[in-house]
Amino acid sequence: MIIELGHFALILAFVLALTQASLPLIGAARGNAALMAVARPAAFGQLIFLLLAFAALMYAFVTSDFSVQVVAANSHTAKPMLYKIAGLWGNHEGSLLLWVLILALFGAAVAGVGDNLPATLRARVLSVQAMIATGFLSFMLATSNPFTRLIPAPLDGNGLNPLLQDPGLAFHPPFLYLGYVGFSMAFSFAVAALIEGRVDPAWARWVRPWTLAAWCFLTIGIAMGSWWAYYELGWGGWWFWDPVENASFMPWLIATALLHSAVVTEKRGALSGWTLFLALAAFTFSMLGAFLVRSGVLTSVHAFAVDPTRGALLLAILGVASGAGFALFAWRAPALQPGGLFAPASRESLIVLNNIILTAATATVLLGTLYPLIREAMDGDAVSVGPPYFNLTFTPLMAVAFLILPFGPLTAWKRGDLTAAGQRLMLAAAAAIIFGLATFALVSPRKALAAAGVALGFWLVFGALAEVAERTRAFRAPGAEVWRRLVGLPRGAWGMTLAHLGLGVFTLGAVFETAWKIEAAEALSLGGRIEVGAYSLTLDSVRTGEGPNYIAERGVITVRRGGREVCTARPERRFYPTGKQTTSEVALCNRGLDQIYIVLGERRAGEGGRPAWLVRGYFNPWVQLIFLGPLLMAVGGLVSVTDRRLRIAAGTKAT
Repeated sequence: MIIELGHFALILAFVLALTQASLPLIGAARGNAALMAVARPAAFGQLIFLLLAFAALMYAFVTSDFSVQVVAANSHTAKPMLYKIAGLWGNHEGSLLLWVLILALFGAAVAGVGDNLPATLRARVLSVQAMIATGFLSFMLATSNPFTRLIPAPLDGNGLNPLLQDPGLAFHPPFLYLGYVGFSMAFSFAVAALIEGRVDPAWARWVRPWTLAAWCFLTIGIAMGSWWAYYELGWGGWWFWDPVENASFMPWLIATALLHSAVVTEKRGALSGWTLFLALAAFTFSMLGAFLVRSGVLTSVHAFAVDPTRGALLLAILGVASGAGFALFAWRAPALQPGGLFAPASRESLIVLNNIILTAATATVLLGTLYPLIREAMDGDAVSVGPPYFNLTFTPLMAVAFLILPFGPLTAWKRGDLTAAGQRLMLAAAAAIIFGLATFALVSPRKALAAAGVALGFWLVFGALAEVAERTRAFRAPGAEVWRRLVGLPRGAWGMTLAHLGLGVFTLGAVFETAWKIEAAEALSLGGRIEVGAYSLTLDSVRTGEGPNYIAERGVITVRRGGREVCTARPERRFYPTGKQTTSEVALCNRGLDQIYIVLGERRAGEGGRPAWLVRGYFNPWVQLIFLGPLLMAVGGLVSVTDRRLRIAAGTKAT
């Protein structure tokens, strides 16, 4: 009965979404306040019914109701409770339900806190948001109903993919979807503004917090996915330019450009058309990611669907939504006011250059992601585009962007002085060069490009600190004055500093880990030893044990350096009888910023018939900075969201 109630709630949510998509839009066109007022209760009602549907499906997973098809396919009685819950969104149907729930959550949030929005703009924003929800809800009800019954019900389920049975990946999709779907607000604001024919600084001030919040969630989601791939898949890396990775990275790049462009629109009233374009593009790339993961065109642990019919329908939703948005943009954007003028040497110009580089970088990622799919569809040849392509095209673009970035906050609006900004950054540049030269001189083997990358990372770090020093007049004013300025800095300024600092920290980790990583692999019998750089790994024992729903071989490996024990690692190799799959559980030994990464592989025949196990060890220097950097960036974004000036029309009552 609860399942049927959940299905009914989903239908009612669809009806409310359809109502919200039409009546307020008509009301805004006719100036009918009563019809526009429908948007708010409809948005709240849609959220309530989707919460009921989500709770009903959650109940089915928690109670192992295998009469529900999606539960039978993705759960098992022996699974720990966390993975029973995570199984809800670890599949095509459940993930779509989470998607529309978050879509409704953002719509209800605008309805709840959007009192400062003009009535017509709020009605149009909520109507556009509901149009998107209508498309996905109709797709769910027609082809991907999560409440479909299975008769007769099996005694037990098939279980969740073992690779997804990990705490990190249990929370990764919700954060990723909060980012993906959060960009729908930027899309809805852009379409509503195009319908009204007006984009002004107030509009940019309203759209920025939603975009910034979505960007923060997506940053966390991508970082969690990278961390999961690093320690769960056992391949020793953290990013492989997999198409599914790229699907989340492209909207992040576009949203980063959007955040900077929206600042120009808010502060100077310029770049309004470009900001609208980026707002449309950010959610378009999010929907493209949904299509790639759920259409069956990709084979990945992330991919949820292999039904080409459903893929075609998703492509239709993507085409209609983004096509309508960009068609409206082509029609209305030329009539928008051009906004303020600015000199070539100004903060606006630097942000424009930043945007050009970010969009060009997104284009290279898009080409590398779609080319193999297009080539295979055209002539059946399976080709791959791997890291060498992205290293050759994407990396140089971002290096240029990183060189420019510290100049932006130190350059004045409208007409700036790049020479003066350069003088303020001289200490940062000198320190970065010194660290780069020291790296080249001291770290073996010597790698000039990697040392330059380290210098670039320190340039970002010291550049962010130089911006704070400039704002507080550090080393130029009395200590009391510097402290007063420091504690008085707005949260938005702190957020920007943390984000730029996090980018520098990530760059340092990525460059150092990639350039000076050490790998070794060998089949070891008990007592055998393998050398990984300066560390020695000795296989002490391997025992068999049982987990909640798996059987494991558990190794004990002692890690020594110079004969001194530094840690004891316990990697595992797990077999899941339900799905008949084997996975590796990596052991990590932390050594400051470095990690020794150890994988226990399959059993083999060793010397003299003794059993041996393939042991792979990696020395990953500075790898922890790779995950600390995005965390700092996300924290910076969240700090900025709390700045009163960046909240929706803060201090400005609409007229």
